[in-house]
Amino acid sequence: MRIALGLQYDGASYAGWQIQANQLTLQGELERAITAFIGEVPGKKAPIQTITAGRTDAGVHALGQVVHFDTDVKREMYSWVRGVNSYLPKSIVVNWATEVSEEFSARFSASERTYIYALHAGPCRSPMMNERVGYVMLPPGAWFDVDAMREAATCLIGKHDFSSFRSSECQSKTPVKTMYSIDIVSKEPWLYFRIRGNAFLHHMVRNLVGSFLMIGRGKRKPEWMTEVLAAKDRQMAAPTFMPDGLYLAKITYPPEFAIPGPWLKNSWLPPSVIGA
Repeated sequence: MRIALGLQYDGASYAGWQIQANQLTLQGELERAITAFIGEVPGKKAPIQTITAGRTDAGVHALGQVVHFDTDVKREMYSWVRGVNSYLPKSIVVNWATEVSEEFSARFSASERTYIYALHAGPCRSPMMNERVGYVMLPPGAWFDVDAMREAATCLIGKHDFSSFRSSECQSKTPVKTMYSIDIVSKEPWLYFRIRGNAFLHHMVRNLVGSFLMIGRGKRKPEWMTEVLAAKDRQMAAPTFMPDGLYLAKITYPPEFAIPGPWLKNSWLPPSVIGA
């Protein structure tokens, strides 16, 4: 049968989602935990391979990651949650498990993905939020031009070629993606970007955030974002911003799959930001 899991994790200590040789990865830890929970299967070990909705980068976190895997082992759904969690490190948690049809794919069945970037700004960084948020040093009394950033965001909504915000290592077949919404929430000394689209390119959100901050700090005008998008040239956009504050917040699926939403009650992010 096919099982889907909903995950949360602190990605600060990991080299990203995808298994890599001689690296600590989230996929590696999850597959190790599932295999340990299943134990011996008559005649063979259980080879567990997980498929994920989004392969997050090194240092990136998740509030609502979704994966699936196939197995012959039958357990109650809550047993999957409790059992797999017992073998996971404290930085990774399974929030829910559900049996799904073979037509379901955590990756290809997803219709929307929502990312949140959380940023702290001011004269001093917050040691309590180290590796949990991005940081920009601003002098006392200074703040971003939030209206300018919101104006710049309007050109990104819709279906576009996002090559200007694409990493050279991106493996996506096409740079054309559809952006549904970009919300910028200002709660000094915190700034949040909530970005929702059908899919994202490698480093796309971090490259967008870096470009927004150029505008928010007055280094570029809002119309510069239109020029960057039209150029389809990575050199035109801002440098890739730090991964620390990036959260994969939510994966949306067609209702026929009955996939639970993310477990957000234990998130430190404000409900108005995560959409809870």
